[in-house]
Amino acid sequence: MMDIFKMERLGIFVGGVLFGTAGVKLLSSKDAKKVYTNCAAAALRVKDCVMEVVTTVQENAEDVLAEAKVINEERYAKEAEAMEEDSACGCEGA
Repeated sequence: MMDIFKMERLGIFVGGVLFGTAGVKLLSSKDAKKVYTNCAAAALRVKDCVMEVVTTVQENAEDVLAEAKVINEERYAKEAEAMEEDSACGCEGA
């Protein structure tokens, strides 16, 4: 009974070694290298596309921020003008 378990474990070990050796050979083949190269090239293209989108979003955010600052400056100028008019006519407490 014990010999069967030892043989089974030995068979599993030998199978694993053979599978691993075949896997290493397969992964280092020319065809596999072509696949790796194509995948790396695709990843670089994706990165470039993402960076273009990020740049566009940053530019748009800068434009929005600049426009918001202009709007606030105009608003503050109108408020200051209104306060000057109120203080000039003596209507401040009314």
